[in-house]
Amino acid sequence: MNTEHFSSREDAASLLLVDDDATFCRVLRTALEKRGFSVSVAHSVEQALPMATDNPPEYAIVDMKMQGAPGLVLVKALHELDPNTRIVVLTGYASINTAVEAIKLGATQYLSKPANADEIVAAFSHEADSHIVFSVPATNIENLEWEHIQRVLQEHGNNISATARALNMHRRTLQRKLNKPPPGK
Repeated sequence: MNTEHFSSREDAASLLLVDDDATFCRVLRTALEKRGFSVSVAHSVEQALPMATDNPPEYAIVDMKMQGAPGLVLVKALHELDPNTRIVVLTGYASINTAVEAIKLGATQYLSKPANADEIVAAFSHEADSHIVFSVPATNIENLEWEHIQRVLQEHGNNISATARALNMHRRTLQRKLNKPPPGK
């Protein structure tokens, strides 16, 4: 038995990765383990809370929007369990308001997706304070509309007709908007 590998695994910094995208988690877990972290994975806030309560991690990566409770609930809980936990929040729906809220609740940094392992590891070393520069694109009306449509679409289980009704929009108009690339892409 190779005890050297085993002991270095025990000494590795604990990291909790919470995202509902299983493929993203698998790839990021591998990349982070290569960088010396001992990674635990959860796919929801509800799954992550007992893991964090039993063993508060030194580091955490939390997706903002998942099925069930939003990631900010976990950010707050992690910070209450251990104020020294370094938390990076990831989101596909970046906005200044959510960035500020994440930092207020205890996040160390807030990154827009896609973010790679090197960017995330670098984000852990940032100090969370009022002078932090967020990695959030400037919000314009097209971005706000796109984000709103995506949220409503997700709330209606990706049902185009139900989303169009909720947005008071013709179904074909909604389909045209969804077929366009997101603003800034």
